[in-house]
Amino acid sequence: MYPLLLTIRSLIAIPVLLLLLWVVLLHPRRQHPGLESLRKYRYAHRGYHEKPQIPENSMAAFRRAAERGFGVELDVHLTRDGRLAVIHDSSLLRTCGEDIPVEDLTAEELARFRLEGTDERIPFLEEVLPLFEDVAPLIVELKPVRKNHDALAKTTTDCLDRFHAEYCVESFDPRCIAWLKKNRPDVIRGQLAENFFRSSAKLSFPLRVAATHLLFNFGTHPDFVAYRYQDRKILANQITCRLWGTQSVSWTIRSQEEMEIAEQEGAVAIFEQFDPGSAQRA
Repeated sequence: MYPLLLTIRSLIAIPVLLLLLWVVLLHPRRQHPGLESLRKYRYAHRGYHEKPQIPENSMAAFRRAAERGFGVELDVHLTRDGRLAVIHDSSLLRTCGEDIPVEDLTAEELARFRLEGTDERIPFLEEVLPLFEDVAPLIVELKPVRKNHDALAKTTTDCLDRFHAEYCVESFDPRCIAWLKKNRPDVIRGQLAENFFRSSAKLSFPLRVAATHLLFNFGTHPDFVAYRYQDRKILANQITCRLWGTQSVSWTIRSQEEMEIAEQEGAVAIFEQFDPGSAQRA
């Protein structure tokens, strides 16, 4: 009888202990003082674009956001000669019609491409930042390719240091967040995530598990978690943001109703495809 009871207790205790360990591993860094200012704003996804006239991640989209007082979310890739191209995809196929990686081009070579059939070219981060000095903050997403995560993180923070714009830095790649934790602890850092079992991302099964359930938080201790709006109910995100009080960011919000829900839940909203009215939260 007693051996059976011990076996049952063990079967119950082990999952409970593993759950408690997981909860502890999700612990973020304590509140960064800079979050207070960042959470006041709404952020235009890849700039305040309006296709087909105003492409995503274009100077026109960024100027339009700055003129209305919105913050922006933007993406950076490292060119072959070490410049920071503001573009979402590594390949230029979707945005410029040619399947060439940004990382294989110099800044001069990149300048000949035009975005989505317009006259807009791919901007560089140092061109965007002056638009937002003393206007609104930026959410800068690091897009590492071919293990250039350290170089990308360093080049980006070095560039950001040259301007007087408020910002935070995020990435899907926890190696970028780990670099920030070690080398630039002053920078507000965020872990991007989604349900990778529904995603087209080419990840192994263990990486899908770890990335979906925020297991890398143990080593990176992010200041915020930017989870896909449709996947935000994932238990890991709920524990991190509700139990530990981590700032949540929701992407990508595409309606006023979604924005109201996200902000009622305490999230910072990254929006596109509609006009949210005010650039700052009520």
